[in-house]
Amino acid sequence: MISRLRGTVAARTPAGLVVDVGGVGYLVAATPRVTARVGEELIVETHLHVREDALQLYGFASADERELFELLLGVSGIGPKVALAIVSGSPPAELRRAVARDDLARFEAIPGIGRKTAQRVVMELKDKLAEPSGVGPARGELLARDALVELGWSVADADRALAGVDESLPVEEQVRSALKKAA
Repeated sequence: MISRLRGTVAARTPAGLVVDVGGVGYLVAATPRVTARVGEELIVETHLHVREDALQLYGFASADERELFELLLGVSGIGPKVALAIVSGSPPAELRRAVARDDLARFEAIPGIGRKTAQRVVMELKDKLAEPSGVGPARGELLARDALVELGWSVADADRALAGVDESLPVEEQVRSALKKAA
């Protein structure tokens, strides 16, 4: 199993990064958080996916991203490309929080993920992921985010706008505060 690569970025292609390690170029489909320019050295955590007809390397900025990717591969109906899209969409801590809060909208916002797949991801990962400390149901925060999404905001933008808003406020006040903050 190839667990980590350390080398220089030889090229960027639509399929991923080509990482030159001791004269051998490895093609790695990586998350956006794996950042390095061509010619720069980097360390990338990897997962080798073995198929009948191919060996594919997937790269991650941290071991936490890789662990989440591997857990997603265990979910029925999730392959490596969809798992990579999920891990690429948000930091691992946010994804863990979304699972703990039954936040289906976070997963539905990812291209290729529908309602049923989002439900399956949350249901199957809920027991496998350790619940982040201090994460409760926070239903008011989810309602406020849903209200902002109904106003045309993306899920990520709504989450950013609500980041500093007091969760103990009524939903209407949370939405007003987020709108003021964005203005």
